[in-house]
Amino acid sequence: MTTTEQAPASATGPDVAAPRGRRPLAAVAGLLSAGVALGIAELAAGLVGPASSPVVAVGDTVITLVPEPVKQFAIATFGANDKTALVVGTLVLVALYAVLVGLVALRSRRLGVAGTALFGLIGALAAVTRPAGGLPDALPSVVGALAGTLALLQLVRPLTLPAPAPAGAPPAVDDAGRHADEVVLDRLRGALAMADRKGSGMDRRRFFLTGGIALGAAAATGGGGRLLQRRFDVSAARGDLALPAPASPAAALPPGADLAEQVEGLTPLFTPNRDFYRVDTAITVPQIRPAEYTLTLRGMFDSPRTYTLADLVDRDDVIERDITLTCVSNEVGGTLASTARWTGIPLGALLRENGIQSRSDQLVCRSQDGMTIGASTRAALEVEDAMVAFGQNGEPLPVEHGFPVRMLIPGLYGYVSACKWMTEIEASTYDAFDVYWTARDWARQAPVKLFSRIDTPAPLRRFPAGRRPIAGVAWAQTRGIARVEVRVDEEEWQEAQLSPRVDADLWRQWVLPFDFAPGSYQLTVRATAADGEVQTGERAAPFPDGASGLQSIRVIAT
Repeated sequence: MTTTEQAPASATGPDVAAPRGRRPLAAVAGLLSAGVALGIAELAAGLVGPASSPVVAVGDTVITLVPEPVKQFAIATFGANDKTALVVGTLVLVALYAVLVGLVALRSRRLGVAGTALFGLIGALAAVTRPAGGLPDALPSVVGALAGTLALLQLVRPLTLPAPAPAGAPPAVDDAGRHADEVVLDRLRGALAMADRKGSGMDRRRFFLTGGIALGAAAATGGGGRLLQRRFDVSAARGDLALPAPASPAAALPPGADLAEQVEGLTPLFTPNRDFYRVDTAITVPQIRPAEYTLTLRGMFDSPRTYTLADLVDRDDVIERDITLTCVSNEVGGTLASTARWTGIPLGALLRENGIQSRSDQLVCRSQDGMTIGASTRAALEVEDAMVAFGQNGEPLPVEHGFPVRMLIPGLYGYVSACKWMTEIEASTYDAFDVYWTARDWARQAPVKLFSRIDTPAPLRRFPAGRRPIAGVAWAQTRGIARVEVRVDEEEWQEAQLSPRVDADLWRQWVLPFDFAPGSYQLTVRATAADGEVQTGERAAPFPDGASGLQSIRVIAT
């Protein structure tokens, strides 16, 4: 066999069929196309609404579908940052999927396009199937998928060019009768073309140019979309809303009511709005303009009615109360409890004046984002300070805490009482409707359990030996705290000093000065409610109706 006959065989070798570096570039192509898709989707969401963003829509669906133990793990691990962790996790999964799509597109553009289309379909379905979703919410995912497909095709094209004839291979045309100089020139032109592409079947220069354009488009559209979504923000409208003077103000605080002014590390009596715990399922906070807000009462009412925000704020029975709220996800020793001075109208009065029927045993409260909270009708009518609230710590409700209107019932965990962004109260029954949490096997009735917590010293903390306070908070809403005791190691229980009693719905701070000699200590706390109940030492997880048990920590004096 001649040398001329062997040359074509070498052109089909691995160096030509799979140029070095093509797969990593294909992965980058997938990532860049996903960036373009998400950027265009964010831009479209700036027109439709923030909740229609594919990342938000898919995140909402994940929250709905994941098992309850996973949700509890996320709350226990990330606390108020659980939604940020979910969004980051979603983006990581999108990135991995995009890498896979890029690699697949290198072998088959059709499969790559199908993968991108599937990405858009998932986002669209997640958006339209949300409780408050509709067909327009699918637009960002669809438009984003189309843009991502175009970007993927443009990025993959420079990686899948036809392989040029290698240097030294015979020309495709018949050389018979041609001058030797012509043959050499043709081969030289092929070698130059190959060098310009810097690899068989691949044009890196074109890829990086296209990739730079895609990266810029993703950044510009994504950033522009986020800016455009700000037009939905209601912070300015919230700032213009003035709270009415309460007809029934909160009880005056006695001197020395807040022991945190004397004890470093102790939780303050009132929680600043910025520090108030937040646990809900909303990745994007609903934005409701005060002028557009309505609260509808329907179902088992003799006189169903719809109220505007002005109707509620301008009533002459506005009350102000100091109330501690607690999340059912709060673990023993946890911090998912906060206190505020709330302003609103009595919930019981609102229900009675519209003729709520005795057959109703559940209030199905609906949020603007479609969330449903089931509250006991009896508790709503009988708990004196249950309210429809529109103020928190002397200002309108923060947007992330339910602006413009939320409900709260002292003595019940938030998942059965504290509907945020509330737009509807349906008088119904437990048999007729399973709300969001009870459909996931949480208890229908969930009174807050007697609880106490050690704030200082912190667990496993080392500190100088000597006299220092052991301090914390305790709560038993609607009943009040009568006594808090601390046990050091296996010694007798010692009664702590309590902050002045203000209201049964308000937690009480406690402090016990103690002389620490050098060594390790086990500190345990328990509370006694005003009705005589002593906090149980039997441990229970938050699911299905709240955690129980005594907090016990180890500290070291040096």
